Amino acid sequence: MGKIVVSENVSLDGVVQDPTGEERFERGGWFARVGDKDRQEWAELELDEALGAEALLLGRRSYDFFAARWPSRNGEWADRLNSLPKYVVSSTLDTLENPDAWNNSTVLNGDVVHEVSRLKQRVSGEIVVYASGRLVHTLMEHDLVDELRLTIYPFVVGAGERLFGETSGVHRLCLIDIRAVGDSLAFLTYQTARNT
Repeated sequence: MGKIVVSENVSLDGVVQDPTGEERFERGGWFARVGDKDRQEWAELELDEALGAEALLLGRRSYDFFAARWPSRNGEWADRLNSLPKYVVSSTLDTLENPDAWNNSTVLNGDVVHEVSRLKQRVSGEIVVYASGRLVHTLMEHDLVDELRLTIYPFVVGAGERLFGETSGVHRLCLIDIRAVGDSLAFLTYQTARNT
């Protein structure tokens, strides 16, 4: 059975909106404001995560963002992401316009909870979710997330879309790992309480 792992870059106050600044959110762009050591160790962490993944699960907007950048990159991390099966959750697409734009990409349309539950049955190992805020919220609300891996950036953004926003109730998580990344990032790993 598959394990849904949410992997997010988050500001200290929980903002996930526009970390790279490419969406022109007035408070975006905080991702690049850390030092070289932070970025290097973060990249090593992400490579390890990709090497341990069996598939990626993305919302359509996040898929479009990644598909526009990763196919042209090279190196071990890019090779791994480009080769992994990718599942795109979309309520508006039946198929991808260019399925070859990013290798091994498949649309999951229909009921998100049903489709992701089926995916967890088919894939053995980690199914990593990058970005995809709305999808993450839905997965959390329906108890489909098994683990959260949060890289915390040392900025209080003060506004913007937060990782969890409004929830229907309290979701208990258990901290299973914490470590420093570079000089200023913290990497926190939580499991959902049902997994402990």
